[in-house]
Amino acid sequence: MSILAIQLGQCGNQIGREVFDTICTDLHSSQGFCSRKENDAYQAVWLLAVLVDMEPKVINQTLSFLKNWELRYGPQSAFCQKQGSGNNWAHGYCAHGGFLMIMSMAGGTGSGLGAFVTAALREAYPNSFLLNHVIWPYGTGEVIVQNYNSVLTLSHLYQSSDALLVHENAVHKICLQLMKIKQLGSAFQPPTPPEGAHYSRSPLAELLQLRNLFKPAVNFNTSIANLVTLRGKEVQCADLSNFQDPALYTSWLNPPETLRIWNTPRAFNKYEKSASLVSNSQFLLSPLNSLVGKAWKMFASKAYIHQYSKFGIEEDDFLGCFTTLEQVIASYSSL
Repeated sequence: MSILAIQLGQCGNQIGREVFDTICTDLHSSQGFCSRKENDAYQAVWLLAVLVDMEPKVINQTLSFLKNWELRYGPQSAFCQKQGSGNNWAHGYCAHGGFLMIMSMAGGTGSGLGAFVTAALREAYPNSFLLNHVIWPYGTGEVIVQNYNSVLTLSHLYQSSDALLVHENAVHKICLQLMKIKQLGSAFQPPTPPEGAHYSRSPLAELLQLRNLFKPAVNFNTSIANLVTLRGKEVQCADLSNFQDPALYTSWLNPPETLRIWNTPRAFNKYEKSASLVSNSQFLLSPLNSLVGKAWKMFASKAYIHQYSKFGIEEDDFLGCFTTLEQVIASYSSL
């Protein structure tokens, strides 16, 4: 089954090109599925992607970025105009196998146009799977109207998309500042040289001992379902019993439906071992509550509403979006 990636706005195009760069690094690794001879025989690889932006700068950079890998976007795969959306969601929305939509929530093109394209794809392909990869804005603010844009984006995607994969900008920034690393994966390395280790063990048991717990807590993130992906040497021996605890999951799903574990001995991006977790849980309740609360405060004073009204987004549209997200918050809070 093929997946069409749709890169929307400055953020979506920058994230998209990094995604393809990472995939191609993995494909050309020493443990790749294809030999070097086979890779040379295929020559340039054409990427199944569409690039959309309201200004040409980032698209031009993206089209030239991947040439070192002999990768190519199709000659008619890019669409751009000469003037951006000015961080106005209404301008991006009203003016203009499966699908992977890569977009931001704070700006105008990625959020407004991204929500519009998602709705159009849902109408045209009602049976296709639609996944939106959205970049959650910094809580301290990138754009003055980012809370408005985010509320409008999330509420519209909730109606059209099958799933949202959320990437929080703030989490990466915290890791960068505290751990002094740009690539998070580079921090995961063995504490001793591999050749000097005579045995391996999981430190989780010690961390869960009573003396290591600061205080008891009855509140934790209840999950609907989790997917754990393990890659590398002997990953099938990893102890994942903590993920199998029924207390972590909602009561209305059977245990076999709550956890999936995928593993492969093939290493990822030169790391001996790697793990990733995709979780449908209450993790985003706190940032979502904060985002909606900030947007409500601005809306109560009618701040910047006129900028949206001139493109056709009225106060009733905002109220409908607030209602949708508050229902989402209530549903996840009741898990």
